Amino acid sequence: MTGEGTSARAVDYSRVFSQAIDRLHAEGRYRVFIDILRNKGNFPNARCFAGHNGPKPITVWCSNDYLAMGQHPKVIAAMEEALHDVGAGSGGTRNIGGNTHYHVDLEGELADLHGKEGALLFTSGYVSNEATLATLAKVLPGCIIYSDELNHASMIAGIRNSGCEKRVWRHNDLAHLEELLAADDPSVPKLIAFESVYSMDGDVAPLHAICDLADKYNALTYLDEVHAVGMYGPRGGGISERDDAASRITVIEGTLGKAFGVMGGYIAADRTIIDVIRSYAPGFIFTTSLSPVLVAGVLASVRHLKGSSVERDGQQAAAAKLKSLFEDAGLPVLPTTTHIVPLMVGDPVKAKRISDILLAEYGVYVQPINYPTVPRGTERLRFTPGPAHDEAMMVELTQALVEIWGRLEMRRAA
Repeated sequence: MTGEGTSARAVDYSRVFSQAIDRLHAEGRYRVFIDILRNKGNFPNARCFAGHNGPKPITVWCSNDYLAMGQHPKVIAAMEEALHDVGAGSGGTRNIGGNTHYHVDLEGELADLHGKEGALLFTSGYVSNEATLATLAKVLPGCIIYSDELNHASMIAGIRNSGCEKRVWRHNDLAHLEELLAADDPSVPKLIAFESVYSMDGDVAPLHAICDLADKYNALTYLDEVHAVGMYGPRGGGISERDDAASRITVIEGTLGKAFGVMGGYIAADRTIIDVIRSYAPGFIFTTSLSPVLVAGVLASVRHLKGSSVERDGQQAAAAKLKSLFEDAGLPVLPTTTHIVPLMVGDPVKAKRISDILLAEYGVYVQPINYPTVPRGTERLRFTPGPAHDEAMMVELTQALVEIWGRLEMRRAA
């Protein structure tokens, strides 16, 4: 009898999991990963394998390798040299055999890039955000974190995992931020967490104004620069370098997998904060360090972009040109002052349909961006033109989008 009762109450695990996936399909936001290989030295050209008898040539329009540094001869040569010098992996955590000379050199370069005393490498930008924010709040008794409502999922995860109190302030709304800061006990530790470039809308945070509030209310500042490092400032130090605000930011976080073209994440701050995160953050302590092959590639990329603005200038010119073409064609492009070019659709099913048509019929790859990455009703295609996207590619892309917009009877911009 006990067995029968247990059987009657048994959970149908397969059904629960299937229903979870079915909900995504029903909402039109089930994610499909494209199967591609990039063509070395010929980016944004690539080969697509999904649904074809062999590779089909495509053009990639949504890569986060913004400057094509993942294709740069200096980066590839540095990685090949490191591979043949030290082998493939690091061999352990930073504490146990994985602290290679490449890691030490790169941390020095990144500290210098942001004008900080030190830097610390992580295996990804997600981990650097989650580990640092969680650890900072735990080390500061009673800390309250003030988080911009559009902060990245990794920042939200770090804040949640810290267990501290949080206040979410309306995006870039300084009056709301000050209202929240003023309402809390002046003696309680405070940390304001925000991004420089918000990657889905392409807008920029008012760094100095936020720092003014931090000074007024004795708060620390934490800036996510992942979509700006390498891209802005005379040496690629990000918006904080461009706006001469880096010295006012307590912790600057960045990625090595976007403009620098390889993989990894990092923070830059004063020596004591770096030592605290190094010593207390589980996400740093208990993981194998980045392969020295990857670190060598990033090192070459950072050093190159410190001295070269050619890639940044080319990328900005390409973004401006594509925005102009979209606007002239009456396509609903979201106006931005950055390198992000969002084309608004407002429907997850249509966003996926447009993406599918572009890939199947035009050899154009751009990924639809749906909830939860963006709010429901703001689904979009997010284009990231780079220095290697020429005007002919942009004209062909614009013509394809105009044709698809008409085919699907979608509204054009006024």
